[in-house]
Amino acid sequence: MKFMKLGSKPDSFQTENNVWYVASELATDIVINIGNARFYLHKFPLLSKSARLQKLVASTNEGVGNGDEIDIHDIPGGPAAFEICAKFCYGMTVTLNAYNVVNARCAAEYLEMHETMEKGNLVYKIDIFLSSSIFRSWKDSIIVLQTTKSVMMLSEELKLVSHCVDAIACKVSTDVSKVDWSYTYNRKKLPEENNNHMLNGGIRSMTVPADWWVEDLAELELDLYKRVLVSIKNKGLVHGEVIGEALKAFASRRLPGFNKGVIPSGDTMKTKLIVDAIVRLLPSEKGSVPCSFLLKLLKLAMLVDLGEIGEMELVKRIGQQLEEASAQDLLIRAKDGEPTIYDVKTVQKIVEEFMVRDQVRNGEFEVDGNEIQEVRRSTGGILSEASKLMVAKLVDSYLAEIAKDPNLPLSMFTDLAEMVSGFSRPAHDGIYRAIDMYLKAHPGISKSDKKRICRLMDCKKLSVEACMHAVQNERLPLRVVVQVLFFEQVRAAASSGSSTPDLPKPIKDLNSASHGSSRSTTTNTEEEWDAVATADELRALRGELASLRLERNGSHAKSPLAEKGPVHKVKGLLATKRILTKIWSSKGGTAENSETDSSGSLGSGNHPDDVKPTSTPSRRGRHSVS
Repeated sequence: MKFMKLGSKPDSFQTENNVWYVASELATDIVINIGNARFYLHKFPLLSKSARLQKLVASTNEGVGNGDEIDIHDIPGGPAAFEICAKFCYGMTVTLNAYNVVNARCAAEYLEMHETMEKGNLVYKIDIFLSSSIFRSWKDSIIVLQTTKSVMMLSEELKLVSHCVDAIACKVSTDVSKVDWSYTYNRKKLPEENNNHMLNGGIRSMTVPADWWVEDLAELELDLYKRVLVSIKNKGLVHGEVIGEALKAFASRRLPGFNKGVIPSGDTMKTKLIVDAIVRLLPSEKGSVPCSFLLKLLKLAMLVDLGEIGEMELVKRIGQQLEEASAQDLLIRAKDGEPTIYDVKTVQKIVEEFMVRDQVRNGEFEVDGNEIQEVRRSTGGILSEASKLMVAKLVDSYLAEIAKDPNLPLSMFTDLAEMVSGFSRPAHDGIYRAIDMYLKAHPGISKSDKKRICRLMDCKKLSVEACMHAVQNERLPLRVVVQVLFFEQVRAAASSGSSTPDLPKPIKDLNSASHGSSRSTTTNTEEEWDAVATADELRALRGELASLRLERNGSHAKSPLAEKGPVHKVKGLLATKRILTKIWSSKGGTAENSETDSSGSLGSGNHPDDVKPTSTPSRRGRHSVS
C-alpha cells in the first residue's frame, strides 16, 4: 500500500473523552465542535491555511473564556478527517494512505486549504499523492473508490470517483504480459494454467490469467461496480468471455444463494437490484457467459419478479446457446399458485428462441448472394445439425424429468416434444424414456391420450435395449408393442442374412412408414390400435426375436434353434407373419394375455436374452401390455 508522510514535528495531539487538545505552553484560543468532539486549538496555525476558518472566525461573536467557539458539524470525514487537517496546519507528522486520503481531501476542500492561502497547502499535496501514487496502484485505487461511498457527493464534484474508475479500467485493459502488480486470484485454476510457468532470465514466473482482476472488483458495491464495468466495456479492449467471468465472480460474491437458486431471507430487493444490474451488463457476444449461468440468473429473476423485459432478455440469450444447457439447468420451479411443479412454458419460450435463431440465420443466408450461400453450406450446416441434435436430446431428457409431475397436462408434454420432432435423431431412446415416465406417473390417461403420446416416437429408431424394455412394457398400447417386435425381427433377420417373406399390408405399412407409431397411424382405426393378441402369440414373437438375435450375435452353439439353420429362420418368420396377421385381423373377442411386469424405466439393466414372460390370469378384451 502506498502512503505519504506530511510534516516533521512530533505529534502533540492528545485526546480524552472526545476532547482533543494540543500539548503546548501557549493557551488555546479557539474551540471547534464537530459532532460530539471538541478541539481546543490555536487560531494562528489554522487560519493561515484555511480560508473557511478565517471566514467563520470573522463572522462569529467573541466566545467565552480563551477565545472563539465554532461549530462545523457537516465537515466531510468527521473528527478523524479534521484531525489530519489540523495536524497539517501545525506541521505535525501525519500519514496519508488509501483508507484516509479521500476523507482528508474532502475535508481539506471543505476548509478551503488551497494554494491561494499558502504554497504547498494540503489540497495540493493530496492531489499530488493521488495522481503520482494512488491512481497508479491497482489495489489502492479499489480501496479509494470504496471509501468514496461515505462522501459520494463531494467525491463526485472533485472527480475522485471518475479518476478512480478510469484508473481501474485502464489497468484491467492492460495487456496481461505487462501486468506486474499484485492481485487476488483464489479461484480454481484451469488445467492449462497449472503448468503455465515461463523462464524469465532463469527465474520461473507464472503467466497472468486473462481474468486476473475479477475477484478484486467483486468487492465493490453495486453502484461502483456497474460504473467500473461500463468503463471497461467502453474501452473495448477486454474480451466478452472475461467480462462474463467477472459477472460470475460478482454474482457468487454478492448473492450467497446464487448457485442454489435461493434468496437469503429479507434480501429480495437487494437481490433484484443485483440481478437486474448483471443482466444489463451481460456482454453482447454469444457464448460470453455459460448457458448454465444464464439459467441461474433466470431462476433468480423469476423469484424476485424482475419483470418481463429482463426475463425475456435472458430467455433470448439462453435460446441462442441452448445446446450448452443440461436438463437439470432447465428445471425452473413454477411460481406459487401454478398447478405444475416446473415452469414448462418458459422452457417452451426458450426452445422457440432457439428455433427462431435458426430460421433467422437461414433466412439471412438465403437473401444474400451465392457466395454467402456457399459459406452456409460449407461451414454452417454441420454445426447447425449438431446443435439441433443436442437440443433434441436435451428436450428428451427434460421431458423425462417433468413427466414425473402428476399434474403435468399431456398437452404441455406433447407440445414441447413436437417442437423438436423435426430434428433428425439417430435414436429415439430418449423420447421413449420420457413417454414411459409420463405413462408411469399418469396411469389413468385415456386410450386416445396414450395414442397421442406414443406417436411422438419412431419405433424403428429404438435401440436393442429400448426395444427389449418396450416389448415388456405394460403401459404401452398393444399396437406399439407389436410394432417394436416386428421391427426388431426384421432387423434381426437382416443381420442374420435371411429375407422376410410377404407380410400383410398393415404390417408392410409399419416397415415403410417414417414413424412406426406416429405419422403412419393417422389412418388406422380404433380396432387396429386396440387389437388383441394372446399370451402364446406374443410369447412366440418374443421367442423368435430372441432366437434371431442369438444367431446374429454369433451364439449359434448356445441356441437350440440354431441347429435348424435357414429352415428355422424361414419358419420363424412365417410364424411371425401368421401371428401379426391374426392380431390385425381380430376385432374383438376373448384372448388370454400375459406379460412380464416391467415397471422399471429404460436403462434398468434388463438384457434382451433375460426376458422371461410369466403367465397371468386370462382377461377379456384389450388389456394393458407393458
